[in-house]
Amino acid sequence: MDAPNLVNIHVKLLAFDFLTLKPIPLDPTSFSRKGKRLSRAETVGIVVTRDFKPNRFLKFDIDDGTGCIPCILWLNQETSPHFSRRCPSDVRLISQMAADFSAQVQLGVIARVRGKITSYRGSIQITVSDVVIERDPNSQILHWLHCLRLARNCYDKVVVPPTA
Repeated sequence: MDAPNLVNIHVKLLAFDFLTLKPIPLDPTSFSRKGKRLSRAETVGIVVTRDFKPNRFLKFDIDDGTGCIPCILWLNQETSPHFSRRCPSDVRLISQMAADFSAQVQLGVIARVRGKITSYRGSIQITVSDVVIERDPNSQILHWLHCLRLARNCYDKVVVPPTA
């Protein structure tokens, strides 16, 4: 039996774990955590920095108590060649969602962030796909508990092949 495939799953990680991910050579879209391939992550924490460049990007850091995870939310969908082949109405919708997310990400809020794990100039970050501002003050503690349970029961599980 193979190890569970975590490549297209938003893996819940704490910052101390996220910051130890290593890029996989010859696959720029995947990272390694204890031998498992990952490409997407989810984290919850307090927004502690915010660098907003209108119509370009919003860079911010999420502090979950174990460290800070750098995040980038792109705001250039309408001018980026990356989106030129997509339906214009879809691009407008994506652009509006990104603008809404950027307005919600303010210093001091507790945010749940999901996105692709990427690297920029040798530093690992989350390229944000969605943001939810958490109203429940327990959401960060619950995220911690989920991360620990998932690490123990899923992410760190060693699968031993059956003997014949």
